[in-house]
Amino acid sequence: MKAMIVNNFGSEEVFEAANVEKPQVKSGYVLIKIAATSVNTVDTMIRAMGDDLPIAPALPAILGMDFAGTVEAIGDAVTNFAVGDEVYGCAGGLADLQGTLAEFMVADAQLIASKPKNLSMREAAALPLVAITAYEGLMRANINKAKKVLVHGGSGGVGHVALQLAKYFGAEVYATGGGKQQSTLIEQLGATAINYRTETVTDYVAKHTDGVGFDLVFDSVGGDNMTNSFEAAALNGHIASTVAMVNLDLSTAHFKGLSLHVVFMLIPMLHNQKRSEHAHILSELTKIVESGHLTPVLDEQRFSLAQVGQAHARLSSGKAMGKVVVEI
Repeated sequence: MKAMIVNNFGSEEVFEAANVEKPQVKSGYVLIKIAATSVNTVDTMIRAMGDDLPIAPALPAILGMDFAGTVEAIGDAVTNFAVGDEVYGCAGGLADLQGTLAEFMVADAQLIASKPKNLSMREAAALPLVAITAYEGLMRANINKAKKVLVHGGSGGVGHVALQLAKYFGAEVYATGGGKQQSTLIEQLGATAINYRTETVTDYVAKHTDGVGFDLVFDSVGGDNMTNSFEAAALNGHIASTVAMVNLDLSTAHFKGLSLHVVFMLIPMLHNQKRSEHAHILSELTKIVESGHLTPVLDEQRFSLAQVGQAHARLSSGKAMGKVVVEI
């Protein structure tokens, strides 16, 4: 089968076209013909940093985590899928799991679900990692219709899904963005846009919460922005963070009684622990998408499998609006 492999970690030029052996299905797994995959920040980190990350696969490797495709064969003990089913998921590209930058992959049936019928393969491939992350973070932070929610990075991959899901769960949603394009997208998706370049945290907390703060802050930006999340949160509020690798003084969080929820959605894949929770979340997301309450936003540029290096560069440039997708 055709695949893009890496023999060394480094720049976007490390991808090489290759013909590799088609994987064989095994018990508990399904063989999938991949139609599309999307590029996530963690994919670019693995490609660039490689051995410095404990999640990186051994070389030579096929990277890529998200996919949408069609079931080609069923392994023993798999009862909920049939040949020909259209499915999606986040099931490879790290540790010992083959990635999605290939024509076929073998995926654990506990990590996939039926693709939303109203999405194309390209659209469905954009969702799994970011949508599972957003769903898990909101659930752990006790999302409900009584909450006033702030999403940092509301036009980003995780953020644009988190704000739509928060709306679906009935919350009053606000989201930060850095310019007119970002603000327009945030408003189109149903949230109130906040331009963090022109408004201080104090300003928008006063404007939108009468100085009380937000009940739930979903921080998909992380790093130094975590202090803004602490400042924006209400007393006894919840912070859900997807980027918490930072040295930080927690004094503000202590005196406000904040609950911090760190979301690292790769844990089931890495440790083979509670993988079925991902299938459950994806199934719930399929229902939400098919009900018209969640729409993935895709970047305007399209990429083929041979152009995966360019797709990585597009995401890393910061110029992409929406998810960067590679069509197999």
